[in-house]
Amino acid sequence: MSSRPEFVRLGHGTSLREAFTIQCRVVGALLMRELHTRYGRENIGYLWMILEPGLLAAAVAAIHGVGPNHFGSGIMPVPYAICGYGVFIIFRGIFTRAEGTLESNRPLLYHRMVTIFDMMVSRALLESAGVGMTIAILLLMANIFGLSLPPARPLWMLLGIAYMVWLSLAMSLICCAITHDNRLVARLIHPATYLLMPIAGTFFLMKWIPQPYRDWLSYLPFTHIFEMVRYGMFENLDLENVDLLYLTASCLELSVIGMISIKIVRKHVHLS
Repeated sequence: MSSRPEFVRLGHGTSLREAFTIQCRVVGALLMRELHTRYGRENIGYLWMILEPGLLAAAVAAIHGVGPNHFGSGIMPVPYAICGYGVFIIFRGIFTRAEGTLESNRPLLYHRMVTIFDMMVSRALLESAGVGMTIAILLLMANIFGLSLPPARPLWMLLGIAYMVWLSLAMSLICCAITHDNRLVARLIHPATYLLMPIAGTFFLMKWIPQPYRDWLSYLPFTHIFEMVRYGMFENLDLENVDLLYLTASCLELSVIGMISIKIVRKHVHLS
């Protein structure tokens, strides 16, 4: 008698493990297609995946690095800016690129195994991988030139970035659904991200904000993520203003709303 575990069958004799493997291949193929379509092989090609966000984050870090340290004891301005703006670029890239996804990838839906969710996941992975490498390179260079120290708690920093990717993916699903055939809403996506940046915790610590505004800002999942990332970066910070349960529940709720939204909008996508 074989000891091989049995898996739930998903029709036509396909096991859950086989179905997951197939979807991973689909996402991988979509990721490579998106990478080639967006960056191509001309000029510096795929290096733009790192240089594009890197130039923006480096410019912001340079601006904050000029002058005295105004962030307090133990908080160096250059890594502070890199962690803040760099992590926000992950959200901005995933969220804003969700608009127009269906229009540019509509022919792919002719393939039965390709779903809207697969498209969004592949874009989120590509964006987060590029910006993640950019953050790592900028922090390494800052460390080499004496402008930064190594992350005090790297696992917490990675956890915060992972939460940002999750939150961004969930919100991108909603964005993809509500901007389909709605040009007015689509035009508001980019301005909305710039309006969100100053209140999301990109450039401030929650302990700097007086009450009751601190409690109001804590309703934004972004503030918990930025606090977690900076806790991972700097030794003298704490998790006093981070609620992991609330953050996880918010990401789950937005994920469910996003999944329902793309399921509804898929019925209105005409392939002919």
